[in-house]
Amino acid sequence: MSAQSSAIVPRRDLLSLLPAGLAWGMLGVAAFSLTVPLTRLALGGLDPLFIGAGRAVVAAALAAGALAVTRQRLPRGRQWLRLAIVAGGVVAGFPLLTSYALTEVPASHGAVVIAMLPAVTAVFAVLRTGERPVPAFWVFAALGATAAVGFAVLHGGGAAHLERADLLLLVGVVLCALGYAEGGLISRELGSWQTISWALVLAAPAMAALTAVSLAEAPPSGTPVQWLCFAYLACISMFLGFFAWYRGLAIGPMAQVSQTQLSQPVLSIAWAGLLLGEQITGATVLGGLAVVACAGGATASRARTARARPS
Repeated sequence: MSAQSSAIVPRRDLLSLLPAGLAWGMLGVAAFSLTVPLTRLALGGLDPLFIGAGRAVVAAALAAGALAVTRQRLPRGRQWLRLAIVAGGVVAGFPLLTSYALTEVPASHGAVVIAMLPAVTAVFAVLRTGERPVPAFWVFAALGATAAVGFAVLHGGGAAHLERADLLLLVGVVLCALGYAEGGLISRELGSWQTISWALVLAAPAMAALTAVSLAEAPPSGTPVQWLCFAYLACISMFLGFFAWYRGLAIGPMAQVSQTQLSQPVLSIAWAGLLLGEQITGATVLGGLAVVACAGGATASRARTARARPS
């Protein structure tokens, strides 16, 4: 089975493979950094339900083709349940919730709230693996969540606004983090790209039904640019970007490669300014830096915990 490509690299080879792991990780992060701005741009002419569900249908078709051509073995038993968790968070929950949220808030605003994703992912990974991190981990994770919520409240005009777009973003982050953490674990058994591919195929019937509902209620009438944005979201953000991201994690060291995700909100905010012409305020910059700093502290604390565990 070709899933062996995601096996843990022997310790003696880590130093020689470290640059490649970081390079693949950064390539995945660069691909994901365009997701929020391009979603916002596509929403100018496409329905949020169509964007959130339709891109998963396109990606599932690509995934099914890749799985068939390479003749991958079917997942077994509880692996399907674990793949359902990945699909619920990464394929359905996060894309749908962020698509609706970005109809109400700028892309730069969404990028700041989503910046807590690395810290929340680390929390789920700790809970899932039974690690016992140092107290600093929980302190930084709590501060990151507080900073993200505080930014949403202050920047959104009060707690009433938090109950709408920002609540969708926060729930989307939690679901995505859960999918990331479970996906990282099951990819050790199925392989990196195989994990996201099986998750896409598993979610395809539900996503196809939602896409059909969207097409019936609001036939898409986007411009060529908006369709190009949709194509990127389907082929890169939902599919090929995970090839690079999970390959980087597989080459490792995972603790270091995972921290490259901290640059994603910074890149997303920059893309929002360049592509959408959004005004990047001082509050946005400070909010983003605060959340990224807390997420960095949480992931670094978890890395120290992992190194301290007996091998």
